Amino acid sequence: MPQKNKLSIIVPVYNEVRYLDEFTKSLFSVFNNIDSEYIFVNDGSSDGSKELLENINETIILINLKENKGKGYAIKEGIKASTGNFLLFQDADLELDPKDSLEMYNIINDNNKIDCVFGSRYLSGKLKKNNNYLNEVFVKFNSFLFNILFRQSLSDLHCGSKIISKKIINQLNLTIDDFGFEIDIASQIAKNKFDIYEYGISYFARSKKEGKKITWIDGIKSYFYLFKTRFLQNEISVIFSIAFTVSYMIYIASFFGMGLGKYLLIGLFAVIGLFIGLYKKILTSSIIFLFCFIGSLFSKGNGKIYTVLLGFIIGLYISKKISLSAKKFNSIKLINFFI
Repeated sequence: MPQKNKLSIIVPVYNEVRYLDEFTKSLFSVFNNIDSEYIFVNDGSSDGSKELLENINETIILINLKENKGKGYAIKEGIKASTGNFLLFQDADLELDPKDSLEMYNIINDNNKIDCVFGSRYLSGKLKKNNNYLNEVFVKFNSFLFNILFRQSLSDLHCGSKIISKKIINQLNLTIDDFGFEIDIASQIAKNKFDIYEYGISYFARSKKEGKKITWIDGIKSYFYLFKTRFLQNEISVIFSIAFTVSYMIYIASFFGMGLGKYLLIGLFAVIGLFIGLYKKILTSSIIFLFCFIGSLFSKGNGKIYTVLLGFIIGLYISKKISLSAKKFNSIKLINFFI
């Protein structure tokens, strides 16, 4: 089908001089017949990447950052400079093949109902090389956590190859500057209820000796970013609701068990409170607490947990009914804040 949309290809670069020549030749060759602009963001490289990019014969937009700011920051600078209808994020390290990115673009260009395609290294029957088993385990585990938190079903949260329409990008408020960018953009797309499609791509993993830059520290930070994007980056009414719900769930749990078991129960109830707070505002959440409290009055000792759980279930049911009834008043800010 004929091309309908201009494509902006955004490539963050940090100390990739050994791969840049081969990568750029491949990229320009693959997208030769596509109406596209190439935006390279040199993220404070000190190995000659900047000089190599400055001497490329092809017409590119080159953004030079004086110091290393992080992958997310570099991509956001590229987004600011972009003019295309669709934005393609492409790493410059040769782990991902530009030919797969072209296939992703053809899909999104040919179907006006698709605005977001993520590459996945785990869906395809294409060529793959990955000697880092632990890295693959953590990627899959993070994808699993993301799916639980955001009600999605992604197979590869951290894949660097993505193509997204500019109209979606313009509605996002991206805040993470490092490798957490993949979590940042996926979470915001999910929270804005845009559909995410996945497309299987090939993968040729690098080792640290070959220049791979992501470390175990980035892996630890990813869990904070998952927590931040799901529970902290919300409207103020949801943040109040989360804080309130977690507080009363911890209070309820403190009455059960002894020793280590008591603390484990407090932790479990706190996690449950996080999720209730996401979907129940302060008033409807208070109803759950009220029925838990009423349930606690009907029993003593270990038996109290059963009447509290019964109250919890009744409270959930009534709060759901109230939330459904209040939907027609969602345009009223005060009601929307509390219900």
